[in-house]
Amino acid sequence: MVKITPTNADIPSLLCDLWTPLSEEQRVLLSEHITIQNYKKNEHIYIEGETPTHMMCLLAGKVKIYKEGVGGRNQIIRLYKPVEYFGYHAYFSHKDYICTATTVEPSVICQIPLHILNAVVKQNNQLAYFIIERLSHGLDVADQRTVNLTQKHIRGRLAESLLLLRDSYGVEEDGFTLSIYLSREDLANLSNMTTSNAIRTLSQFAAEKLIAIDGRKIKLIDEEKLKKISRIG
Repeated sequence: MVKITPTNADIPSLLCDLWTPLSEEQRVLLSEHITIQNYKKNEHIYIEGETPTHMMCLLAGKVKIYKEGVGGRNQIIRLYKPVEYFGYHAYFSHKDYICTATTVEPSVICQIPLHILNAVVKQNNQLAYFIIERLSHGLDVADQRTVNLTQKHIRGRLAESLLLLRDSYGVEEDGFTLSIYLSREDLANLSNMTTSNAIRTLSQFAAEKLIAIDGRKIKLIDEEKLKKISRIG
């Protein structure tokens, strides 16, 4: 559940890493154009083929970026958590979106018009560096994911995905249960496998007492063995 209801007055504290390099004039300019939107679960934020108009910052909730594949099978490219930026890569490469962004749960998103942001970037070297850093980090993550999803076997890919979810979203108060409840289809799309293979491999992990399953809730029981499976692929 979304636990915050931010307003534009909260933007300086919520977007402090982006806000700090700005001059007072630039802060006023962005403040006048920033909007905050609430999204329901499974609601599209943008879809493949659309022209990018805003940089998005996820303030609360969870978002998945995925590419539609052959036969209706999707590949989840990235998962975002608060406070992370997305939706701007295509703009700076002068292309339309090649993927779709959808909420995994009710979410709150800050939207910054890209033409305004671009004007400020041209005036502010520190903000330009901020954008470059995030683009570079995103490329590193994408490269590593490409290698892992193409070279690892099914067990290695699924183990890696479970650990990725743990690292990205953390665990509940018990210290073991993942704080994100993905459908089996989404978990398969994240791991580059069919839904039936994901279900079968999850059952194997449960039988080996590496995890425990309760509906969509997954508890990581033996992280060290999962890390070993992920490492050896």
